[in-house]
Amino acid sequence: MKVSYQWLAEYVDVTGFTAEELAEKLTRSGIEVDIVEDRNKGVSQVVVGFVKSREKHPDADKLSVCIIDAGQGEDLQIVCGAKNVDAGQKVPVAMVGAVLPGGLQIKRAKLRGVESQGMICSAKELGLNDKLLPKEIQEGILVLPEDTEIGKSVLDVLAIDDKVLELDLTPNRSDCLSMLGAAYEIAAILGSEVKLPDVETVLQAAGAATVKASERISVKITAAEQCSHYAARLIEGVRVGTSPLWIQNRLMAAGIRPINNIVDITNFVMLEYGQPLHAFDAEQLNNGHIDVRLAQPGEKLVTLDDVERTLEPHMLLITDGTTPVAIAGVMGGANSEVTEATTRILLESAKFAGSSVRRTSRQLGLRSEASLRFEKEVNPEAVLPALNRAAALIAQYAAGQVADGIVEAVAGTHQPVSIELAADRVNHYLGTELTLAEMSQIIERLHFAYEQAGEGKLLVHVPSRRGDITRDVDLIEEVARLFGYDNIPTTLMTGVTTPGSLSKEQSIRRIMRNLLTQSGLHEVITYSFTHPDQTTSLPGLYPDAKPISLAMPMSEDRSQLRTSLLPHLLDVVSYNRNRTMDDVAIFEVGKVFVTDEASLTALPEEKLLLSIVLTGKRRQAHWAQKSEAVDFYDIKGIFDRLISYLGIQGLSYTSASPDGFHPGRTAELSLQTAEGHRVIGRIGQLHPTVQQQRDLEDTYVLEVEVAPILAATNDVVVYKLLPRYPSIGRDLAVVVDANVPVGLMEQSITEVAGDLLESIQVFDIYTGERLGANRKSVAIALVYRHSERTLLDEEVTELHAKVVQTLEQQYEAELRK
Repeated sequence: MKVSYQWLAEYVDVTGFTAEELAEKLTRSGIEVDIVEDRNKGVSQVVVGFVKSREKHPDADKLSVCIIDAGQGEDLQIVCGAKNVDAGQKVPVAMVGAVLPGGLQIKRAKLRGVESQGMICSAKELGLNDKLLPKEIQEGILVLPEDTEIGKSVLDVLAIDDKVLELDLTPNRSDCLSMLGAAYEIAAILGSEVKLPDVETVLQAAGAATVKASERISVKITAAEQCSHYAARLIEGVRVGTSPLWIQNRLMAAGIRPINNIVDITNFVMLEYGQPLHAFDAEQLNNGHIDVRLAQPGEKLVTLDDVERTLEPHMLLITDGTTPVAIAGVMGGANSEVTEATTRILLESAKFAGSSVRRTSRQLGLRSEASLRFEKEVNPEAVLPALNRAAALIAQYAAGQVADGIVEAVAGTHQPVSIELAADRVNHYLGTELTLAEMSQIIERLHFAYEQAGEGKLLVHVPSRRGDITRDVDLIEEVARLFGYDNIPTTLMTGVTTPGSLSKEQSIRRIMRNLLTQSGLHEVITYSFTHPDQTTSLPGLYPDAKPISLAMPMSEDRSQLRTSLLPHLLDVVSYNRNRTMDDVAIFEVGKVFVTDEASLTALPEEKLLLSIVLTGKRRQAHWAQKSEAVDFYDIKGIFDRLISYLGIQGLSYTSASPDGFHPGRTAELSLQTAEGHRVIGRIGQLHPTVQQQRDLEDTYVLEVEVAPILAATNDVVVYKLLPRYPSIGRDLAVVVDANVPVGLMEQSITEVAGDLLESIQVFDIYTGERLGANRKSVAIALVYRHSERTLLDEEVTELHAKVVQTLEQQYEAELRK
């Protein structure tokens, strides 16, 4: 929002304060001022001159010799090269000795033998933003209105001797998107009064209305949720032309281009009150009727920028009962535009829902000063005052006859906000010792009405222009900023403090990450959104999960929530292999989203997973060793090390053949819980078809649920004394059927040996023709130890014999000799 210092001074007394000082005070009170722009770019001694005559230069086709009355007593002769200069005009004249932007000094000069005693200026030469002026003025000298006083300083005529404060407003302070809102803010800071525009006097001076508005126009609100109030006035006998120079100056100071007196007045009042208005050519409306409704599917409208817009059912329209004439709060339609031939105007002022205007504006790519204000919710009680102010100005500067009465429709009324403010609560929040009387003075400076509400309390009635104040803490903030943040004492924080710590889940997740990186893996983070094909090509742990599509996806590649981490990890592998990084060892701890509902009615279940992917070489070739490719036992060993470190017991591997995995080289992971064995994940090699599709070598993956691991982990570290008594080792080698899982054999040995078995380790597995078909030899090292005494060789021999006997009975094992 750009606030003109001169314009602001019309509403509030700023005598004794410069624009820079006001900017400092505004910033300190919470309304940040980005910059203070000086509209005078270095202009001096430029006055209004009257072109008495214009003659062609005798020696130059493109130059003119003009005789100028500049109000100085003697006429001036000035040579001018502008095409649009002509006798009878009033123009800016830079006198001899004048200075223009850029330090240009005007001197007497001779141009092609003819003396020139000054310079006739264009808008650009005066440092004005000529882009805000009509094209014909941009390309020539600036022609001033006929009633401009000769000899008057151009600084006063064009309001150049002004400064503009550019406010950087937060979204909640929409009240300061108007000059009156800024005036109330300045008045609160300075303790001044606000002078509001005198509308009634101007309307009375326009004379008695000859017709009633209700006899010529009618208003209806069909979309009550999107429009709570719509008001209109009828103005007849309008003469569309150029707006007064003072209105043009105000608009240009705010960065708005003047167009004509009708449009300029609606823009002026929008800046003044913060209430956008729109003027319709009443002759183009069907019987002067207005119906505020939602668009119909496929409905179209050509807007004022001559672009045909296809409308959607959620978009709010202003119609004449049948045909759309404007997109509510965004832009008018070309079919009801005010033109030079317009004589009857229906002037609109309304309260549209900010959410509706925001959605429509963004979808159509139309951002305007009006939509900006509607989006942030305009003052509901400014609808009628702004309408009357604009009608009065049109009557004054466009010769309009304002019809008697306002035609309006109301679908909802504003509920006044009253808040109880307690002095002790204010002081508790701010650390101050303000009295209730001091707080009352601040409330008065804000121009808020209030009354006593008991001892130490005020009942404050918040005006509708301050929609950001809804709770007592909002009022406390107002007290703080007007009391002055610099005046609030600095106090140390008090209260009970506790040292920070990690939760069990955070601690274990950190341990997992550290152990996996120590194992040579790199952690990666991939998108939670994925392509629909990714959820079907490798379903992971939840093959029956239903796809969850996003309502507004970034792209098709990110249009669904993932149900597995593996597809994106394999994308990472492919990305690295395409860049000659063939040996990849990565992991991710992340969430997937699972639901069994085809039509999602509740939030999906979020599950935290750990996934690992290995491919390529375990180690590279070296002069002392050959290169080795990773295999199933590399990824199993990494996970076993993690489980062992976390102290988890009861993990088992069972052969499985899920989709996307290599049959015979894949296992399900199960964990012993209080409810029994629970499948928590899968580990194995990708199916050759999947590897071929992704152009991968042998690739091994693991995916497990983290929640069961967290539940089974005891995060309390327990230390054990070093053994005091010696151990006794025994090795055995047995031949069993090739399909017998070694893990089951280990489990049986552990059950038989009991507490005396300290460790068990498989150190060799052999297959060959000597053993016979489908047979394998398993060599196992067992270590026995008693914690409180030395074991006897005889009792170890007896126990070891029981182990062998158990293997023979349960697995038909033959002791290998």
